[in-house]
Amino acid sequence: MKNNLIKKVGILVLGAGLIFSTLGFKSDFFEIAKQIEIFTTLFKEINMNYVDETNPAELMDTAIQSMLADLDPYTNYWNEQDVEAAKINNAGEYTGIGALVKATPEYIKVIEPYKDYPADKAGLKAGDEIIEIGNIKVSDFKEDARELLNGAANSSLKITFNRRGETKTTSLVRGSVDLKAVPFYKLLEDKTGYIVLSRFNARASSETSRALKDLKNQGAEKIILDLRGNPGGLLGEAINVSNIFLQKGELITTTKSVIEKYNKEYFTQKEPLDTQIPLVVIVNGRSASASEIVAGAIQDLDRGVVVGARSFGKGLVQRPKELAYGTQLKVTISRYYTPSGRCIQALDYRNRDEKGKALKFEDYNEFTTRNGRKIYDGGGILPDVKLETSEYSDITNALLLEDAIFDFATDYYYTHELENPEDFRFTEDDFKDFSDYLEEIDFNYQTKTEKELEEVLIAAKEEGYEKDIISNYKDISEEINQLKKEELQDKKPEIVSLLTDEIIKRYFYKEGLYEHYVEHNPEIMESLAILNNTNRYSEILK
Repeated sequence: MKNNLIKKVGILVLGAGLIFSTLGFKSDFFEIAKQIEIFTTLFKEINMNYVDETNPAELMDTAIQSMLADLDPYTNYWNEQDVEAAKINNAGEYTGIGALVKATPEYIKVIEPYKDYPADKAGLKAGDEIIEIGNIKVSDFKEDARELLNGAANSSLKITFNRRGETKTTSLVRGSVDLKAVPFYKLLEDKTGYIVLSRFNARASSETSRALKDLKNQGAEKIILDLRGNPGGLLGEAINVSNIFLQKGELITTTKSVIEKYNKEYFTQKEPLDTQIPLVVIVNGRSASASEIVAGAIQDLDRGVVVGARSFGKGLVQRPKELAYGTQLKVTISRYYTPSGRCIQALDYRNRDEKGKALKFEDYNEFTTRNGRKIYDGGGILPDVKLETSEYSDITNALLLEDAIFDFATDYYYTHELENPEDFRFTEDDFKDFSDYLEEIDFNYQTKTEKELEEVLIAAKEEGYEKDIISNYKDISEEINQLKKEELQDKKPEIVSLLTDEIIKRYFYKEGLYEHYVEHNPEIMESLAILNNTNRYSEILK
């Protein structure tokens, strides 16, 4: 009850506080002051008079989080640990165990140990569940237990973990971890340079430039820039990466807001490295933000061909604002637009359904590239050449959400031997094993049609029509279940692609995955086909 009360008032009053800090010049100062005073007195009275003991920090956190949830998922309150984590992510360096992990209330799951870093040297594997760090049980730790993994360089750490039902312990020494923006690049046999850009941290443009120069020195005459899975990062680095391939003075993106000072145009500021070399940019549904700025600029200005699947669709810009006691508010300040004028934001957080979920933009507006090609806004960057292996359908997203692909790869690793990444193929028998595995774990997901059917049934119950429609409801449900089984086969290419990626990483790390890519990955094979066919490349951009 107390959380509901604070939530309702917090949304109203703390919302006013946010407006005061960013829109004060155009707001009603008296109304803001009034609402803040109401909240302050209410907060004091609850903590002084509520029947049970209250925790002021928890109540305030509930109020803040509830208010921000009504905005967009990128406007967040950061405590001191969050602020430090953001600095690490942007800098690309930190001291810790060197692994990608995911926290749950009971354990910390190792998602990916980085090659030759402390976690890897200590024998930790993807799928391991860390249950105790030092003498602290993860389940007893109230804050983010991942913070316990970081610490001073050369400090020792004892870790207790579960692996496939067996409890194990290991010790490691924390060390400096270098998160490269460009973890891999290579010259392929046909004089094509392949560059993986995995994040837009402070070194993204310098590492991309260095890779391009090295590849050209080795004889590269064409370039593939792989932005798949790149979640974005620093806006300035997106401009600088675009500048590598585009002339100085080109408009890359425009930001627009109701706040005048955030309305800006961003142009390339430096002399480019190469504006003529044939270029393909690869994106998928997990290429977001800064990745979309780069891909959008390359596409809008007809500088290269975009291959893959529709990108994520994050057209919102955030900026951190300092708060008290070392905390910050990361607040959405504007929307960004590509050179042609497109806003690629996919979800409209100002308009929501009855369950509070943001609605997708349905009306796409038409724009044109520099050469007059038709392009559209409202839903990420749509590639010039689409491949089904890059897609993320509903069933694929559900498999990822439930960790079905990850967990199957874990089982595969402990039951199969694999000598080198180039030889691996995910066979028909492997896919049948995966299908059987999904039945074993009782994997299921709800389609949009099923959700709407549930709502119809609820309404029918309320109106007394349940008996009249229940038979039809069951028939339709059975038909949907059959279609869902068929969808597993229909979406096989994209699912197999993700299974292949996850399995290869278990044996050969990310480095081995990229070596496999350059030999077998469908997106890279298609990119090579485009770059090696001058007429096709030119025709796409015409």
